[in-house]
Amino acid sequence: MLVKLALPALALAALLSSGPNRPAMAQSSQSAVPDAPSPTAPKPLSDVSGPITPGAGAGTEDSSSPTSSSNEPEQQQAPAPAAATPAAPEKDEVQTAAPELPGAGEGVNKASSLIHLNVNFVEVPVTVKDGKGKLVSGLTYRDFKVYENDTRQPIAFFTTDSFPLSIAFVIDQSLTSDVMSKVNNSLEAIQGALTPYDEIAIFTYNNGAQERTGFTGAQSARVPAVLALAKATGSDMLVPINDGPFASCNVRNNGNCVDPNLQSGGSAGNGNWITIPKEIHTLNDAILAAAKELSSRPKGRRRVIYVISDGKEYGSKATYKEVLRYLETNKTAVYGTLVGDSARWGEGYLSHIHLPFTMYDNLLAKYIYATGGVPDSERGTDGIEKSYAKIAEEARNQYTLGYYSHQPLIDGKFRKIEVRVDRPNVEVINKQGYYPSGQDTK
Repeated sequence: MLVKLALPALALAALLSSGPNRPAMAQSSQSAVPDAPSPTAPKPLSDVSGPITPGAGAGTEDSSSPTSSSNEPEQQQAPAPAAATPAAPEKDEVQTAAPELPGAGEGVNKASSLIHLNVNFVEVPVTVKDGKGKLVSGLTYRDFKVYENDTRQPIAFFTTDSFPLSIAFVIDQSLTSDVMSKVNNSLEAIQGALTPYDEIAIFTYNNGAQERTGFTGAQSARVPAVLALAKATGSDMLVPINDGPFASCNVRNNGNCVDPNLQSGGSAGNGNWITIPKEIHTLNDAILAAAKELSSRPKGRRRVIYVISDGKEYGSKATYKEVLRYLETNKTAVYGTLVGDSARWGEGYLSHIHLPFTMYDNLLAKYIYATGGVPDSERGTDGIEKSYAKIAEEARNQYTLGYYSHQPLIDGKFRKIEVRVDRPNVEVINKQGYYPSGQDTK
């Protein structure tokens, strides 16, 4: 009985699954499922062709090569426009090879050995600032171009390492009493601007230069004691009195001055006319004394003279040209904090103009610009204290370039230096030139 019922059921199932006898409604309700595409490996890059071919660049493809695979039907394509060939960078005919680039921390020792072995090797410290007066970092030797006597020189050495400082600190004691008190209160901040690797010597000047201490460690306990001795009361501008009991001739004999130079009607004048006494500011002598002390410092150190003064000069035995030549021969830079009249807005610029038969109102600025230093004008005690750290940072963090001069080794002639940086809106500060010296042969 069970077998008879199973046979008709199998026959019915076979009838429904048959194609020709399947009802039309069942055929329309069920759609065929397509097969999934089989994975294919990507073509190798060597077979890729087009406007940009890997390994060949742009514009080097072969126009005769087929643009489609062999298993695809050939189709007529419009000719593609020629790819624009990028312009090749301009070849530098002067800087044909990279300069010597010592590793981090090796620039100071390497620069010293180069200066020692090569007499015509010229070292140029460079400070680069942006439009806001901030130091610009991240430059490479490719951003610099050095010219000596208007002839470009290939850079042979380049480093950004910080050099230890040998600073001769020069304090002007001929300042007025109000300005001198601000300077006295700021002297304690000098030591905080220096590192244990730096060294300092202290000079003062009024009527002649005086060395307070030779070079000693910047963080030694001796420095605060010497700076305390370098403080002064300053001077006061008084109206000259040329007649009467308060005149300059206080000691008299038989109605006449004991000193014949102060006779009435002589150099001190009289009641009818006034001779203004001349102020003494021996700035040239002070810078020369500091430069002589610096010339004995070893190679591999920045030689810096730091002057805090109003820049006035009168009464020195040395002239400006003589002192400047000594600085440019011995690789010494002058930095300074301008105080007093030179720090006033507007008046500081007018003080650069020298009137005949008068003292130089701001000769310090000429020293700074000629030797590659940086000036800072401050009026208050807080500003003077900050200028110490600011200028020490700028003197320490410089780009150091080196090149071999094409001039004779020692000819005694001045050589002008110009450094250019391929960056917009930057200020490049470097020494204006140098005199060759035979001291590097030692």
